[in-house]
Amino acid sequence: MATLTIKNIPDELYEQLKQSADRHRRSVNSEVIVCLEKVLGSSLVDPATFLASIRALRKNISTVFVTEEDLRAAKDEGRL
Repeated sequence: MATLTIKNIPDELYEQLKQSADRHRRSVNSEVIVCLEKVLGSSLVDPATFLASIRALRKNISTVFVTEEDLRAAKDEGRL
């Protein structure tokens, strides 16, 4: 495996990275690898392909479980 040295990391960024590593019970090095994998490993989605898959999914749903009134009531709940 390759080794990477990163210089001049801003203190605030390093603290965020360190806190994130602590929350996930990882070393800072492991946290950096996970962050890089998330950013570089994600692939771009073709909008046309994505919309086609959503439209196909919608065809398989025969009943609307939430009505427009349900959505309005949920949005308005708790508002003054």
